[in-house]
Amino acid sequence: MTTELSTERRLWALYEPLHAVTYFAPAGRAAFEEAGLRGFWRGYFAGRTAPLGPIGPAPVVAAFYGFAPSMVERALPELWTRITPGAALAARLDGARRALEPAVAGLDGIEEAAELLREAATAAETHGRVLAAANAALPWPGDALGTVWQAATILREHRGDGHLAALLVEGLDGAEAMVWRVALNDGRGRTAAQAARGWSDEEWDAARTRLHQRGYLDGEGVATPKSHSAYHTLEETTDQLAARPWQALGPERTERLATLLTPVADRINAGLAPFYPNWIRLPMPARGAS
Repeated sequence: MTTELSTERRLWALYEPLHAVTYFAPAGRAAFEEAGLRGFWRGYFAGRTAPLGPIGPAPVVAAFYGFAPSMVERALPELWTRITPGAALAARLDGARRALEPAVAGLDGIEEAAELLREAATAAETHGRVLAAANAALPWPGDALGTVWQAATILREHRGDGHLAALLVEGLDGAEAMVWRVALNDGRGRTAAQAARGWSDEEWDAARTRLHQRGYLDGEGVATPKSHSAYHTLEETTDQLAARPWQALGPERTERLATLLTPVADRINAGLAPFYPNWIRLPMPARGAS
């Protein structure tokens, strides 16, 4: 039996793919390579940190939360000797436009979706939300595709910043949050998650020990009832912190936006499979809650 997704989570499932083309779509990755950045992680760190300026590793470890400091330190600040933040911003927007073009081809209502997404993103409060605030401060593109992408990016960073605040309240550090998420997935995905965030085996196992000591995992590393209860509370808090854009848009226009975005998100997800959605377990509205 599936559980009906909240409005906030349903919309996340629709705008997250719009943002993700920057990192996972061939066109998005090609744009970074054309700008002089070879390798997935150079494009990722340049594209995601560029709104913050030529920043060093410490604030990025704090803002990204789940990445091992050593992994961030390998990318920054050396990355800024290869590209300027302005060039990285231009590359990510160019790649996003190219990636989204086939996803919207032949569909009606993209201009309307852009207007609704922009209105929702403009309503997203940014106090205490570093990545959302940095992206919200950027000038808006003058075209519908660019607006769709930028609005989706503001909204996903807005939700993400709120999610990290909820993790902080739960008392989970970056490594613990990753180990916990894998445990909640019955241990599946450790290899991908650990590699994607740069934690060593020693760091991962130490985090698992701390979670066991606090009652989140049993002696075999399996998520306990306390862990599942905390997960549901955390997700509810994340939804609450992500609610304001949809409250501002109102139920009818939020549902209209969901209708417009569904075929676009479906095309993106189909085109990027099996690489995305990945171990983050992005919920798909047609499949119920994750």
